[in-house]
Amino acid sequence: MKLRTSLPLSVSATVIFAAFSSAQSPTDPSITIPPPTQRPILTVTGKGAQIYACQQTDSGPQWIFKAPEATLTDESGLVVGTHGAGPIWISKDGSSTKGELLQKSPSPEPGAIPWLLLKAASPTGSGVMTRVEFIRRSDTHGGIAPTTGCDAQHRTATTRVPYTATYTFYSAKP
Repeated sequence: MKLRTSLPLSVSATVIFAAFSSAQSPTDPSITIPPPTQRPILTVTGKGAQIYACQQTDSGPQWIFKAPEATLTDESGLVVGTHGAGPIWISKDGSSTKGELLQKSPSPEPGAIPWLLLKAASPTGSGVMTRVEFIRRSDTHGGIAPTTGCDAQHRTATTRVPYTATYTFYSAKP
């Protein structure tokens, strides 16, 4: 059987590759981009640690994520807030918001925590965080759970793995 096409083979292959490469997949960081109606209102660098606890699971002792702990700085290096368990982001202006996971994609950088898209929830205060509708974690470095050191003798151990990430806060409101 002979394959017949009206396009040259190289053009057909290009069209097929483009169709597959533009499809979003769980490993595509673009799935963590908020809706097009959203605009960035604040972008910060988070620098700190991802905290893990050694716990018994059905498959044996394993490092389990517990919480992030990071300082948030603006582009000039000025501390503008913190990030912690919840997850929660707290601005120096006293406002805060929690996040609810919507999308997750492996980081393009091997050994880095995933990129995330979160829906803002439960805002408090009257500052910048009360306007936030979506939070994106991107440009991650480090933070992955260790692959060793969690065994039956260390089931109560915790470890802090350094990480950095960009957090961008979005709103459709001006």
